[in-house]
Amino acid sequence: MRRLIRTISLFTAVITMSVMGYVSYLYFELPERFYVLDANSFSMMQYRQISAELPQQTEEQAGTSRSSSREAELRIFGLIPVKSTWLNEVEERYVVPCGTPFGLKMLTEGVIIVGLNPVETKTGTVYPADEAGLQKGDVILQVNGSQVHSNAELTAIVRKSEGIALDFQIRREDKELHLQVKPAKSVGDDEYRCGIWVRDSSAGIGTVTFYDPATGIFGGLGHAVCDVDTGEPMPLSSGEVVPVQINGVQKGEAGLPGELQGSFLSSVAIGTLAVNNETGIYGFLNKSPSQMEAVPLCFRQDVKEGSAQILTTVAGNEAAWYDIEIEHVNLDNNAPTRNMVIRVTDPELLSITGGIVQGMSGSPILQNGKLVGAVTHVFVNDPTKGYGIFAENMLDNCANLEEMQKAG
Repeated sequence: MRRLIRTISLFTAVITMSVMGYVSYLYFELPERFYVLDANSFSMMQYRQISAELPQQTEEQAGTSRSSSREAELRIFGLIPVKSTWLNEVEERYVVPCGTPFGLKMLTEGVIIVGLNPVETKTGTVYPADEAGLQKGDVILQVNGSQVHSNAELTAIVRKSEGIALDFQIRREDKELHLQVKPAKSVGDDEYRCGIWVRDSSAGIGTVTFYDPATGIFGGLGHAVCDVDTGEPMPLSSGEVVPVQINGVQKGEAGLPGELQGSFLSSVAIGTLAVNNETGIYGFLNKSPSQMEAVPLCFRQDVKEGSAQILTTVAGNEAAWYDIEIEHVNLDNNAPTRNMVIRVTDPELLSITGGIVQGMSGSPILQNGKLVGAVTHVFVNDPTKGYGIFAENMLDNCANLEEMQKAG
């Protein structure tokens, strides 16, 4: 009897610890808020055992239109509490999935420091920028109160300094700093220099994820346009969208990411850029780049593991459908561009590209007729696999653009 009691106690302890571990995992896995069409019918494809318990509404609340945001408690089988979350009720949103290539030309806000180097003077080697505390990745906004938009402007200011210390106003991550930099005269060309390399613009090719016919807003890439030297997002000042076509494909292999090869068709802009952040690049297009019909947005909790499709362009500028498998769904907000693990299964696409290649970032992912998200990254050691971002993470950026549009 004692052995039976000990066995039952041990079994109970194991079950209790397992449940507690699972609850802890869910607490950190599940986000602090969900978008929903109706809070009363909330469910999750990945965790069907979890339901949302809403507080009892008063007669006054029940008689009014539904709240835009309601707090709910998530429970396992309606019994075991997991965490409190917010259910934000929104209207169903429709956008056009594109998968079409686009060219982008960006001018930065200020200039980005991409390297520090010595200055050779008559008295020896000096490091003006390094000694002043400037770092690779810093964005130079102003020098002595004058805004700096290009490498040429910065060079002109430094050359006229006569060696007198200059006040550099810079942005480093989320902080703005003032540093004093004293230029030194180079023995090579007899000009004053600070010992820095900067970049003031960028150009490239990406894929349009969606277009909103009601506002003209588009989103693409699913990740930021980053400086090739610093790895940091380019601080966008202004930019243009230009038409491109895909001319060829460098097939991806394990350890060697492939690439879509394209060219600009014209220098005439077909749209403008407005935002460059970790979830993608956004702006306004003069017209839809796709003939596809608008489809509804799929919320993160409705994405499920299993078959799906991507819409992408591997030749010319016409997108085509290809089969993929969504192998894993991550609801955690801490990885805003790596919400899904996807695998290309389409034989045709595998034969052309080997899977996911550079330039396909932004290709829309659709499941059950809804926009689920977009391709963002390829697995370097397995080009058949990559990451995807939730569509709602990209559409979140459109609200601010709509306000900008209304403000004129």
